[in-house]
Amino acid sequence: MDILTAKETVIKAGKELVKEGLIQRTWGNVSCRLSDTQFAITPSGRDYLSLTPDEIVIVNIADLSYEGDIKPSSEKGIHAKCYELRPDVNFVIHTHQTFASLLGLSGMDVNTIPEEDAAVLGDCVPLAAYGLPGTGKLRKGVTDALRRAPQAKSCLMLHHGALCVGTDMEDAFNVANTLEKVCKERITERFYQISGETAESFYSIAKYIANGFEIGAASPEVDAYDSVRAFGAIEMKPADGGDPIMVDLESGMPLDPETGAPDTAVLHTVIYKKRGDVNAIVHSKEEATLAASAMGRTVKPFLDDFAQIVGFTLRTAAYDPKRQLRSANAVVRKLRRRDAVLLKDNGAICVGADEDEANAVKLVAEKGCKAFTAAEMYGRGKECINGLESALMRVIYKKKYSKKK
Repeated sequence: MDILTAKETVIKAGKELVKEGLIQRTWGNVSCRLSDTQFAITPSGRDYLSLTPDEIVIVNIADLSYEGDIKPSSEKGIHAKCYELRPDVNFVIHTHQTFASLLGLSGMDVNTIPEEDAAVLGDCVPLAAYGLPGTGKLRKGVTDALRRAPQAKSCLMLHHGALCVGTDMEDAFNVANTLEKVCKERITERFYQISGETAESFYSIAKYIANGFEIGAASPEVDAYDSVRAFGAIEMKPADGGDPIMVDLESGMPLDPETGAPDTAVLHTVIYKKRGDVNAIVHSKEEATLAASAMGRTVKPFLDDFAQIVGFTLRTAAYDPKRQLRSANAVVRKLRRRDAVLLKDNGAICVGADEDEANAVKLVAEKGCKAFTAAEMYGRGKECINGLESALMRVIYKKKYSKKK
C-alpha cells in the first residue's frame, strides 16, 4: 500500500471507531502495514477527529525508529509485534472498548466462542498480562498472548483494553465490533450463573453487586445539573436537558430572583472557588455510577484510563441539600487531587478545564464503576492496579497527555 493511502485509511478508521464508541478522544491507537519493514500509526495524544496525513507517523518494524518531530503512539511496539508475528495482518486497532475491557478483568482467556463469531475472531481470545502503558512489560504480555493463540484475531489486555487485527481496515473493524458483542454476552452469562437472573441492563448487574455490600443510610436525591464557569457566575443546565439557570459564583443564588436555585448550586460554586483549574462540571447519573454511589465506598482503579483521567481512586461523599455549604466542602475535600467524586446515592460529579474534558472524565468514571462491578462479579475485587502504578500514570497524564486532545 502506498504511504498516503495508508495514512488516509488510518485516519478514516480512527473516525469510524470514535463514531462507534470503541475509542474516544486520544485513547487507543490505529496502524496500517506499509510493507514487511514499515507501518503507519496514529501519533501520541492527538484527537482522532482532527488528524491530518502529515501527523500519521511511519515506523520501522525492526527497531521502532521513525522520522520527523511527531511522536508515534507509545504502543507502537505492540503494533510492530503484531506485524512481525503475523504476516497475514495488515491492520491493527488498539481500543479501550467497554465490554472487552470489563471481560479482561475476569483474568482468563476466552476459549468458548459461538461458531458464527469464531468465524471472525478465531477459536480463542487470549488475555495478555498487565504492564504499564507503553512499556516493554505490556509488549511482552501481548506477545505471549499472540504466541499462545497464533490464529486469534484479538486479545484482551488486563486492566487496559483490547487489541484487534485484520487483513485490512474493514476486517479489523469487524473484529473489534464482534469482540465487543461476545464480551457483553459473556458478562451477562456470568451474571446469570451467579444470580440465576437475566440482566435487563448493566444496572441489573451493578445493583446486584451493590446489594452485596453494606450500603448505609440513604442520602436525599438531588437533580443532576451540569455547569460552566461564566465571568463571575456559573451557567447551570439540567443534565437531561432544559433551560439554563445563571447562578452567582459567590452566593450560589440565581441571578434572576424569580428562578429557583438547583439543589446542587452551592456545591458547584464551592468547587469552582476551591478549584481554579475547573471550568466545567458534569453530573453523571448513569447506571453504574448510581450503583457505586449507593455503596458509599471508594472505587479503586481497575483500568489504566481510570487511574490517568479520574485519579488514584473515586471516593464517596454525602451531599445534603439542607446543609449545602458544609456538605459541599466535604465533597470538595474528597475531590482533592482527583477529577471526579461519587455523591452518595446520586452518581458522580466530574470536573474538567472545559466541557470536553469534564465529559471525558464522566465517560471514564462510568466505565471505571462498571469495571469495579465486573471485577466483583468475577471474584477479583481486590485485583486492582496498585497505588504506585496508578500514581505514576496519573502524574504522567496530567503533565503530558492532558495537554493534548
